[in-house]
Amino acid sequence: MSIVVTRRSALAALGALSVRSAAAARVPVLVELFTSEGCSSCPPADRLLETLDTTQPVPDADIMVIGEHVDYWNHLGWNDPYSSAAFSRRQQEYANRFRLEGAYTPQMIVDGQSQFVGGDSNRALAEIARAATRTKLPLELRRDGRQVFVTSTAVFASTTVLEVAVVRPVATTRVEKGENAGRELRHVAVAKTVVSAGTVHKGGTCSFHVALAVDDGMRIIAWAREAATGKVIAACRGNAGP
Repeated sequence: MSIVVTRRSALAALGALSVRSAAAARVPVLVELFTSEGCSSCPPADRLLETLDTTQPVPDADIMVIGEHVDYWNHLGWNDPYSSAAFSRRQQEYANRFRLEGAYTPQMIVDGQSQFVGGDSNRALAEIARAATRTKLPLELRRDGRQVFVTSTAVFASTTVLEVAVVRPVATTRVEKGENAGRELRHVAVAKTVVSAGTVHKGGTCSFHVALAVDDGMRIIAWAREAATGKVIAACRGNAGP
């Protein structure tokens, strides 16, 4: 069954918050949303993710969002065109790490450290603000054709996994079947793929490249997470051309 999210406007909850100048230094914060077009509780969470992406409402946070569409709702009659079994497996890994009974949608995860129902705007703001107080290591990425290069001058204090995501900035679907039949759904930062770029061992520095199918106009997001805890300790993003 879908988790029922309390009805409230995410936009209203965020509207009173000030937005700092884009030129101000911000701490990168990774926000992942596990969602599905086959889940009736997911559209409010999708709207919240868009609001976080477009308004950047948390002072000191550079919010980097990713929408990962799972495939386990497809059996209800609507095959989410952006869904992937790989994202379902990735979510299950989180469920195991957080010691949950199982995966659910919508689920939001901030910096690999906190998880909650994806439409909870108050919790999202609080967790993002908390994440923005943590110091992050420097991380850079650049693209050269199909190659994406991820580098850092930092010395890593623990074994760390580097991951890279390619995401579509915006996607819209007219859903014909399932729990959201008849609705037009809009998504942002829709994950096309999330891959591991490599592992940095304790005391090492980062210099990796990975070959990806990246179309012009897509976004690329890279982050480093501690292998033992899943905590995101560095993140950056860029665009893939026009």
